[in-house]
Amino acid sequence: MSSQMIGHTGGSIISKKCAIILLAAAAFLIAPLFAPSPLAQLSPSSQSPPAQAHDSMPGMDMGQHESDKNPEATKAANDAMSDHDMDMSAHMYMTSLRPANPADEKRAEEILAQLRPAIEKYKDYRVALAEGFKIFGPNVPQPQYHFTNYAYAMEASFKFDPAHPTSLLYKKTQDGYKLVGAMYTARKFASEDDLNARVPLSVARWHKHTNLCLPPRGASLQNVDFKEFGLHGSIVTEEACEQAGGRWFPQIFGWMVHVYPYETDPSKIWAH
Repeated sequence: MSSQMIGHTGGSIISKKCAIILLAAAAFLIAPLFAPSPLAQLSPSSQSPPAQAHDSMPGMDMGQHESDKNPEATKAANDAMSDHDMDMSAHMYMTSLRPANPADEKRAEEILAQLRPAIEKYKDYRVALAEGFKIFGPNVPQPQYHFTNYAYAMEASFKFDPAHPTSLLYKKTQDGYKLVGAMYTARKFASEDDLNARVPLSVARWHKHTNLCLPPRGASLQNVDFKEFGLHGSIVTEEACEQAGGRWFPQIFGWMVHVYPYETDPSKIWAH
């Protein structure tokens, strides 16, 4: 077999594996509260314990038990939420930047002025763990790790406290974790004016994950056409999803915005 053919075959296998991971993550994490996980309906061999999906916990509600049993799904879910630089797409909606103005810049600085001292102690990741932050997918290699405080996540569905980010963002190091940023969240149905009242839309771009079409109920993951279904699939409308026999989810998770308060370049503090 030629090296070219081997390379092509290997690439196809890797692409399909990535698609399976992304689809599994989406299916696992959007399970309605008290309802069976859509992933559990795809095939008997891929069943997983159902996860609770809360409006105020955008994709961060997979606990230690589930993430250990579904490491690939956990990694894909984290990757979907942890990019430092993100782009608008059919599956990713980002708020537009509003015109810059001194008042918003002052508000953003005030948020940072509250956030930095509040999370200073968490530079020691063990303090974060001791105070109730939970690592999302601790046993899965990830570009950055979300340490989530579920009490803060619930609080964020009702009010905004700059000193209480839903998640702390860490990079893995040889001897532990290095704190690099934080993530604020908001309810799935929050308006852009609501978001602007929290973190100015002239400074940061909030984002949400949209237009997901899952395969038909009972479909085997191995037989799914991942060029159509999933987080990177070509199906981006409800009509097309229905025609393909899929299950449509106009939005998964809630609103999110990342902040990197230790960046020396001001343009990189509010990642977009």
